[in-house]
Amino acid sequence: MTLYKVVRSGVKTLVLGVALAAGPATAADRPVVVELFTSQSCYSCPPAEELLGKLAARPGLIALEFHVDYWNSLVYGLAGRWTDVFSSPAHTERQRAYAARLPGGVYTPQMVIDGRAQVVGSRLRDVEQAIAAARSAPDPGAEVSVERIGERLAVRIAGAASTQPTPVWLIRYRERATTRVAAGENRGKTLTNHHVVVRMDQIGIHTGDKTELTAAIDLSMGEGCAVLVQSAALGPIAGAADCQLRP
Repeated sequence: MTLYKVVRSGVKTLVLGVALAAGPATAADRPVVVELFTSQSCYSCPPAEELLGKLAARPGLIALEFHVDYWNSLVYGLAGRWTDVFSSPAHTERQRAYAARLPGGVYTPQMVIDGRAQVVGSRLRDVEQAIAAARSAPDPGAEVSVERIGERLAVRIAGAASTQPTPVWLIRYRERATTRVAAGENRGKTLTNHHVVVRMDQIGIHTGDKTELTAAIDLSMGEGCAVLVQSAALGPIAGAADCQLRP
């Protein structure tokens, strides 16, 4: 099975990011956010997950891996079915919200680039072109910085992300996770995932003026986070900042 496609859509308020500079800037002045929608039960997903791991190590990119849950109920012949240990209905809802605005529908592996475009997540050329297009897009004009102070994060946002109050999200992820899959399409494989999203929390609202927020953090080893600012309709990402949790 190559691509699993679902003809459904939904709408949900969710995340986006901030990080820009003053002047006639473009999106090249802030990180580009790459979101991979995937599943451990999807046979064609491991190449996309490997690519995301490489993107996660690249400066100027924030790579996030969202595991959807609609694969969990699929039975793959005698191999049975596999429940993705990182899957979440919220991730599926996020993907469907993008599908309501972007062409292409809902499938895995799917990459959404900066909230602006979607591509098949294993097609390197298409991914690179979408990243380049995001960098050359007009800058929405907001700037985000994150500083760790003890066991809290200080988040500062300046500039207008939009004319409407915009949710600010803290996204927590596991930097690396290895799973032995015992059933489903990937039965017998050991999968390595990168920047696996495990939690999303709204930590405030950005109104277009200067915004200062704080958030508690878990200093568990192997965890990272990103702060994103995005419209309720999951429009293009205004900017983003990665967090450094380790000393």
